[in-house]
Amino acid sequence: MSTIQTRLLAVRARIDAACQAANRSPQTVTLLAVSKTFGPDAVREAYAAGQTAFGENYIQEAVEKIAALRDLPLQWHCIGPIQSNKTRLVAENFDWVHTIDRLKIAQRLSEQRPAHLPPLQLCLQVNVDGGDNKSGVPPPEALALAKAVAALPNVRLRGVMSIPEPTPDFVACIAILASIRAVFDALNAEGLALDTLSIGMSADLEAAIHAGSTMVRVGSAIFGGRSYPA
Repeated sequence: MSTIQTRLLAVRARIDAACQAANRSPQTVTLLAVSKTFGPDAVREAYAAGQTAFGENYIQEAVEKIAALRDLPLQWHCIGPIQSNKTRLVAENFDWVHTIDRLKIAQRLSEQRPAHLPPLQLCLQVNVDGGDNKSGVPPPEALALAKAVAALPNVRLRGVMSIPEPTPDFVACIAILASIRAVFDALNAEGLALDTLSIGMSADLEAAIHAGSTMVRVGSAIFGGRSYPA
């Protein structure tokens, strides 16, 4: 059994246990394996262990990886910031985008989505705790942006994503994550029919599942520590 397979089994066990503690079915939580900085071989290992959904932060790196793995039936999620000059690459190569915080980016993705591909699945990135280094639309502005994005062709608004500032306290973590869930619920109350709450990573997936996450983004707990270029 490979190291990646062993780690995937451990992460899935954590998800199952968290769902049981929250009285939820494990089938209601999707595991997104964050493969940024890891090469195609690592993704192939994860696929061999049953993982098919992968998240990437760096667009150029991701596009090269996607091209190298076209023989596999994988689903690719863009979970990093998108500059205007990279929207075409994203529209042509990814299945999901989690980081919509400006209408301009969503419009460009809609315009540049190839006609032969299904609609690009989108999540709004919301900044609930005001972290200076975090992207995301403030909660009071989320409804207007969500309605504008939902009206675009060639894309489909699926939900909300957020990356709150880390906290070691489980109760405090749940409180922050619950505030993201509140934004998600408020948008649904306005008739947007969202189904995806993308919160929770390696360190806080239990709290996120308790708060209602439907998609957890896990990288280091699957692939190990990352080495970044100097």
